[in-house]
Amino acid sequence: MSARGTTETTTIEGDVVTSTPAGEPVAAATAATSSATTGRTDGGRRRRISPAIDQSARNVLVGAILVLVGGIMWGSNATVSKILMEHYGAQPMWIACIRELFAGMLFLLVAGTRSPRQLAGAVRERRSWPWFVLCAIGCVLAGQVAYLSSINWTNAGTATVLQTLNLLVVLLYVCIHDRRLPGRRESAGVALAFVGTVLIATGGDLTTLKLPMMGLFWGLINATATGFLSILPAKLIAKWGNMTVSGLMFLISGLVLLPIVRPWSGAPAFDAFGFALMTYTVVFGTFGAYGLFMAGVMRVGAMRATMLGTSEPIAATVTAVLFTGAVFAPTDLIGFAMIIVMVFLVH
Repeated sequence: MSARGTTETTTIEGDVVTSTPAGEPVAAATAATSSATTGRTDGGRRRRISPAIDQSARNVLVGAILVLVGGIMWGSNATVSKILMEHYGAQPMWIACIRELFAGMLFLLVAGTRSPRQLAGAVRERRSWPWFVLCAIGCVLAGQVAYLSSINWTNAGTATVLQTLNLLVVLLYVCIHDRRLPGRRESAGVALAFVGTVLIATGGDLTTLKLPMMGLFWGLINATATGFLSILPAKLIAKWGNMTVSGLMFLISGLVLLPIVRPWSGAPAFDAFGFALMTYTVVFGTFGAYGLFMAGVMRVGAMRATMLGTSEPIAATVTAVLFTGAVFAPTDLIGFAMIIVMVFLVH
């Protein structure tokens, strides 16, 4: 998941949501709340506090919680996918196909309920469909299959940390678009990401490759596709809204995979727990995580959301250790930390 946009007012699904300006520290909003509670200025004199300040602080707090929960749900979803592949023999493309079809339907159900005119307009306008298909295949399908394949070859924590490298793809696009070189902070972030990736892949020994080559390959493909997902659908989202665009992209992606995967002929033998895990990965790990994260972005802004979104790789790493027995060497953890620090430098 990635957050985009830094404006104070964002239009989504036809509703205008006003949030605290991106880049304003949470501490400032907290201080405003404290001042509103005491009703005192720094000089000790009582003054009347505008309810808008208190509401803004609450908005930031609620948004932060939504982003954190969304990130944790998505990170834990990686571990759930690993369990489905290891214990039930589910193939990455099979999971991707089912996840995209049903999550797409849920997105469209919400879009049809909240903004039926936007959904109908997107379906009718033929000029948008080539972009929908391009984004569905190049961003959603490629990203989902690559992410699950990366998890399959490595583990949930490593795959999710590698996915975070998508910010470098976005940085490259911004630099080319604006015809500029990376700034000092951005250059430092790129260097940290490179060294961190090398540490994860080699374990600190440059003569060997500790990480499976296919795991690294799929991880980098996923990072690239996720980066494009932050760029290519931007105009579609601005015109038709997040839920409509996400629903159509996911549904198209699932339909493209349908004749290739043929999920009805190679379905894993799930027990009740397996069905529960599969339900979680669709309803909570994909649809719910995305919905909560985007709702949080509308309240806290893209910059704060990017920082809070680091809960995703952390959740993936912790749940991988707790539930799949993944073991991480000190060099892995140092590499993870370097890439997470990169997020704070490149946003």
